Amino acid sequence: MKLSDIRQLVQVKAPVMSRRRRVLANAYNVTEFRTAARRVLPAGIFDYLDGGSEDEVTLRRNREVFEAWGLMPSWGPVSGPDTTTSLLGRRSALPLTLTPTGATRLFHPEGELAVAKAAEAAGIPYGLAGMSTVAMESIAESFPGLDRWFNFGLSRDAPSRDQKLARCKAAGFDTLIVGVDTRALGARERDLHNGFTAPPSLTLSTLVDIASRPGWWANFLRSDGLSFPNLSPQGPNPTVTPSMWQQILGHSDSGNGWGELEALREAWDGKIVLKGCVNPDDVARAAGIGLDAVQLSNHGGRQLDHMLSPMDVLQESRQRVGSAIEIYVDSGIRRGSDVVKALALGADACAIGRPYLYGLVAAGSQGVGRIIEIFSEELRRTMTLVGVSTVAELKVKGSEVVRDLRGAMKEMDGAPSRAEGASLLTTN
Repeated sequence: MKLSDIRQLVQVKAPVMSRRRRVLANAYNVTEFRTAARRVLPAGIFDYLDGGSEDEVTLRRNREVFEAWGLMPSWGPVSGPDTTTSLLGRRSALPLTLTPTGATRLFHPEGELAVAKAAEAAGIPYGLAGMSTVAMESIAESFPGLDRWFNFGLSRDAPSRDQKLARCKAAGFDTLIVGVDTRALGARERDLHNGFTAPPSLTLSTLVDIASRPGWWANFLRSDGLSFPNLSPQGPNPTVTPSMWQQILGHSDSGNGWGELEALREAWDGKIVLKGCVNPDDVARAAGIGLDAVQLSNHGGRQLDHMLSPMDVLQESRQRVGSAIEIYVDSGIRRGSDVVKALALGADACAIGRPYLYGLVAAGSQGVGRIIEIFSEELRRTMTLVGVSTVAELKVKGSEVVRDLRGAMKEMDGAPSRAEGASLLTTN
């Protein structure tokens, strides 16, 4: 081979000096964005984002349960595929939502504004947390075309509730997400070991973190103090101190029940999503009182350890309610193939939290956009290879698309071997 031929084959790329640009160019999946985020964040902040409760059994199970389902392609022509769907009566470019995450400016100075920007560009819903660090009015003003959902806390105080509902409606948030899995705060032992406080307090360990993560600390210290402007029914709150933060995190809504949900249904003429149950009885009751959707969730493994995964109860939940209510799934979604499995088993959509935060940490709003793009690419590719052209077709085919590997293994374990089979035939 001539030297000129070799030169044509060898392409030398100029080095990319920007860390953000390197991540966007070279991170191809959620796991690689997670690795990039870990390099940016101080250890205590990363563990707050990444960790689960107690022994983190639920956290691990959320991934393992997806691996227990195998995909079963069928041969035939595929067009598109078309990933658009309808969620709560509105078009979504993907069967995917961005679920609420609190204190997002802890992870990136732009916080919720960066996430909302990416969601609007992608054409999918974004759920703003009640403990968001950006006011709902700012989100509405900046992104009028965004499908805006709000994480609404139950309350027995009817006047305060109605004030908050009026504020949501004025800001164009016509869908409420009501979380029901925080009757007590989960024991997040990583945070305890790290001495985690938020906003971070300057201790010896945080000074070590400053030395190892100077970029994050520089951005954090230059930014405005953290506040939670959506907690009050009327408007913005003052800057939150570490002691106030712990008081907020330690709140309990154990006194609330179905009565408060029924009262909210009466008071709110928009959509309501019940988030945080993995009990088919609760799904059926939610449908019975007229809620619009249920988001099967174990809070990403951050609350009750040894809890069932949403995928454990998805099929039974769908069988109980039929088409009376939409069902979403979160906790452990990391691939487009996970979305395919969930839809085949009865979900209408999936919701992600940690994955988009990894993208936010690593590359700001562009990182969130890239995470959504990765899910879109993986979803389209998996649909094509499985043999379905639309989300509707995937949901109809259902069990034709997936196979429970645990059941298959049990059948294999119980079946006689060829030698045993031959012996049975000769002795019977």
